Amino acid sequence: MALSAAAWAARTLRSLRHRNYAIWASGAVVSNIGTWMQRTAQDWLVLTQLTAHDATAMGLTMAFQMAPQVLLLPWTGHAADRLDRRALLMLTQGLMGVLALGLGALTISGAARLWEVCMFAFIFGSVAAFDGPARHSFVSELVPVADLPNAVALNSVSFNAGRMLGPVAAGACIAAIGTGWAFVLNGVSFIAVLLSLTALRGRAVPVRARGSGRDILAGFRYVWAQPDLRTMVGVLLLIGMFGLNFPIFISTMAVGVFHVGAGGYGLLTTAMAVGTMAGAVLAAGRERVTLATVEASALFFGTGGLLAALAPGYALFAAALALVGVASLTLATGSNSFMQLAAAPAMRGRVMAIRLAVIMGGTPLGAPVMGWVANHFGPRWALGLGASSGFAAALVVRLRRRQG
Repeated sequence: MALSAAAWAARTLRSLRHRNYAIWASGAVVSNIGTWMQRTAQDWLVLTQLTAHDATAMGLTMAFQMAPQVLLLPWTGHAADRLDRRALLMLTQGLMGVLALGLGALTISGAARLWEVCMFAFIFGSVAAFDGPARHSFVSELVPVADLPNAVALNSVSFNAGRMLGPVAAGACIAAIGTGWAFVLNGVSFIAVLLSLTALRGRAVPVRARGSGRDILAGFRYVWAQPDLRTMVGVLLLIGMFGLNFPIFISTMAVGVFHVGAGGYGLLTTAMAVGTMAGAVLAAGRERVTLATVEASALFFGTGGLLAALAPGYALFAAALALVGVASLTLATGSNSFMQLAAAPAMRGRVMAIRLAVIMGGTPLGAPVMGWVANHFGPRWALGLGASSGFAAALVVRLRRRQG
């Protein structure tokens, strides 16, 4: 039994045998904690300090931050395919750190207004739009192709470690010294990523894509030509628009239904992160991802969301969020691995840009709607609508599988 457990652990953590990936992952986990501190603090700032629990304002702030993923899509993936990804990441990570420090200083001074937070969100989102495709495709330079699905899953473990610890740290920081200091701590956390990028050596740098701005739409044509990739984009669009608005779902349920403060809100976000962490560990031990995996995770996502919408109490709501976390992580890592392995190396950055734009860029389309539903019909109805996107996504995959 011990040997079996050891063998499972070795298979699950196999990407950490590669020096460059281990260094990159160690820096990323520190920054991920800071990033989730900022996300939690920004949501709390808008919902409770700059407005009177206005979910629509929160949805608009999210829309400003996510919109650049769509608006800049033709250029972000192209940059990831043509430029040196490490140099690009050094630039984007440094800029995001400076922006976090700026928002922190503005908030600490007491001068922050809603329009200013929206402006910071848009600029931050614009930088992140270039960072995302480069960061996701950069993993292929750190591990062999055979270990790519495992590295993607371990990235999710790191991301969700931050998602689990960051909101708790943000809640404690907000309660102890104020919201602005959560932004400052996030700005400082980017130093870890910059140091890890500096320490890398001997990467398997791929041949860069050639061409000018006239071929920046090649990624769209490439994805559209492959039925499985088209199906994946459709699934991610549904989930991204309606199902992944959990800052709205969790905050409005916390404040409007269960009447808890910043600490209770942070714990709910952490409960979902526990589920995503469990899902990430399971994904790291998985050998391959198929459309059947995606269909099952979408169905599970819808079921968990429905249970959360119907939960009569705080504890049951937190438990349902953990189930949703497992499902959403399985869907996220599955789509990431599936699309990276299906893409030619010269197109990988653009394919990842499309994936990120659909997931994160779909949020600006759905977030204001979900905030409006939460304001006018209640948080439970908004969460139920989000759950229905999981069932719809599962149906899309089932239809594709029947086509063969």
